[in-house]
Amino acid sequence: MRHDFEYITFDCYGTLIDWETGIKPYREVLTEVTRAMAARLEWSLDPARAGFLAESVAQWAPFSDTNAALERLQRAGIKLGILSNIDDDLLERTLRHFTSSFDLLITAQQLRSYKPGHAHFLEAQKHLEGVRWLHAAQSYFHDVEPSVALDIPVAWVNRKHERASGAARPDAEVANLGGLADLLGAD
Repeated sequence: MRHDFEYITFDCYGTLIDWETGIKPYREVLTEVTRAMAARLEWSLDPARAGFLAESVAQWAPFSDTNAALERLQRAGIKLGILSNIDDDLLERTLRHFTSSFDLLITAQQLRSYKPGHAHFLEAQKHLEGVRWLHAAQSYFHDVEPSVALDIPVAWVNRKHERASGAARPDAEVANLGGLADLLGAD
């Protein structure tokens, strides 16, 4: 893959942030879902517990390779951005975990749209017009497929070693962000 990218946008949760480790234990999630269903059935739910999942976002940590790889990419002169299916205030809480800064932040709250819809990518295209840009993400469905459909170069950060579930083929596939930095020749 060529190293002449001026910008890399990332999906945040699952690519940069290890949300699966950060999320509450599955037993607790199921308990909360059960409580939500109970409320739907007009059983009582303690309102203080209703926002537990959203509140946990601030505690979700980056993958161990995230900050070092982002720093390498920035040292190579590449600007960074995030395209995420999240609210602005929750992303703001997450940004404190990064040692690098992001020049572009596009969220579902801003657009009133969610990936795999194309709004995030089209908004990024407006901001990055004329800039050689790569999108990097873990989700094949939410990021690789729409990037390919819009002819946006995309690197699949295939942390889970999954098989492609469709016909879209990424321009590159790496196991982690360190592999992406290596591929782009970022020291």
